[in-house]
Amino acid sequence: MLRVAGLTRRFGEQLALDDVTFDVVPGRMTGFVGANGAGKTTTMRIILGVLAASAGEVRWQGELLTPKVRQDFGYMPEERGLYPKMKIRDQLIFFGRLHGMTQNHAAERTDKLLGRLGLAERATDVLETLSLGNQQRVQIAVALIHQPIALVLDEPFSGLDPLAVDAMVDLLREEVTPEIPVLFSSHQLDLVERLCDDLVVLSRGKVVAAGPVAELAASQTPTYRLVVDGDAGWLRDLPGLRVRDVAGGTALFDVEDAGDAQQILQQAMSRGPVLEFGPERVALSDVFREATR
Repeated sequence: MLRVAGLTRRFGEQLALDDVTFDVVPGRMTGFVGANGAGKTTTMRIILGVLAASAGEVRWQGELLTPKVRQDFGYMPEERGLYPKMKIRDQLIFFGRLHGMTQNHAAERTDKLLGRLGLAERATDVLETLSLGNQQRVQIAVALIHQPIALVLDEPFSGLDPLAVDAMVDLLREEVTPEIPVLFSSHQLDLVERLCDDLVVLSRGKVVAAGPVAELAASQTPTYRLVVDGDAGWLRDLPGLRVRDVAGGTALFDVEDAGDAQQILQQAMSRGPVLEFGPERVALSDVFREATR
């Protein structure tokens, strides 16, 4: 398990991270979300040893994370770090060799990854001749080339079209074994919701929510959807009820207790036919908004 414990980082007078603590569990994808400037990239750079922490520590399997263990991590930085005038296949083999792989093993892994990402026919092309999306595919291949023991991915899906996202998602699911913890940041909450088992929400350098996505969603005040044959505007007149939206016969409202929801259903039924009633699925965007208020 990868554990971040009490990380604090100052840049002069600015406090970028304030006692950041969370776990990244093996075999699970942990989404790392927050507004621009929340401290996500700073945290990731400290995990990878690119930056030093002002206080706190990073542990791997209960022990302090060492440079030797970090060499076996896979890292995809937000600012891509490839060689634009180098051929794709040569570049992947080069990075594999930097991680201690033999020439043959690096070549074998390179060919497999390029094939899985739909880039086999571009293997001998120079990187800068590829589209930005395809360059990003190469960057994820670099992070995976040496079969890392942990993955840290900073905005891996930024700027990708849906087909490229699907290809990368499929590859990650194939590569992530039960032993590998994965931490990735993204502003695309729909993708985080689709992929992640766990979530860490950072706001102004502090962790404001962390845990399994399902548990965080369940902790939110439930939103109910009511559809009636008529006008649902009368809901706005009920005391203590938070009405999110009313459009004709359709209304969305929040209630703290399921019993209160049933009372509202009874009132609706007394007024006429009820076409639909029930709790809405809690979106990750709602969890994020509530945590960062």
